Amino acid sequence: MDRVGEPGRRTDREERLNKSMIPGELEQDGMNEQEKSLSKLAAIVDEFADLDKRDRLELLLDFAENLPELPTKYQADLDAGEHRVHECQTPVFLWVVVNAGRVQIYAHVARESPTVKGFVAILVAAFSGASPEEILAVKPDLLQRLGLAEALGMSRMRGLTAILGRIRQEVRLAAATNSS
Repeated sequence: MDRVGEPGRRTDREERLNKSMIPGELEQDGMNEQEKSLSKLAAIVDEFADLDKRDRLELLLDFAENLPELPTKYQADLDAGEHRVHECQTPVFLWVVVNAGRVQIYAHVARESPTVKGFVAILVAAFSGASPEEILAVKPDLLQRLGLAEALGMSRMRGLTAILGRIRQEVRLAAATNSS
């Protein structure tokens, strides 16, 4: 059985991952920083678009395994329950930092929630290093474009949409604070 609960089969995606390409890791030589940050999300969406429902869930789990650990400087906030996305049933904690016009996102999601953790990992991979304007330009239909709307339940969809909304809200606030 695979991680989605179905008989396993090797896919081209798995073979590519075995060749050391991590989800979200893109070949971007020769691009400037803005082109790189614009292409991250598009490449991830394209990767999901080519997959059937089962393989999209598998890829989501691959992303979950690659969510960076939360830096220790945020551990006290996590322990205090700060920065939680309350609209999501799964405990999700987000820190959004804008420095020198670039966004960095740090997150913690319980290991027991791999689909939520995978979506958060996609957002971290796609948005870290982007400008606030690039993140604010992302349309709220991201889950549909990833093909995850049909694979996940309605309550999970609401929670994941809230995570994207929280990141956009935090980016907007951080950018306004930094420009003042």
